[in-house]
Amino acid sequence: MPKRVLQGVVTSNACDKTVTVKVQRRVRHPLYKKFITRSKKYAAHDALNKCQVGEEVWIRECPPISKRKCWKVLQNPS
Repeated sequence: MPKRVLQGVVTSNACDKTVTVKVQRRVRHPLYKKFITRSKKYAAHDALNKCQVGEEVWIRECPPISKRKCWKVLQNPS
């Protein structure tokens, strides 16, 4: 089964080896047919504590690391 890869922006790096990544997606409204933006925050594992707030990063699905963390920071796109 392939692992999901998402792109988002780091919103917090306050915890040790953990970053919060906000992922936005565009969805079409079923009744009004207008595109709206939905966002969701994911807790991702950052082993080297390299990510800074505001950076764009890729995150990849992984086996659970803790209660909330089941994503790893894959790389910075830049």
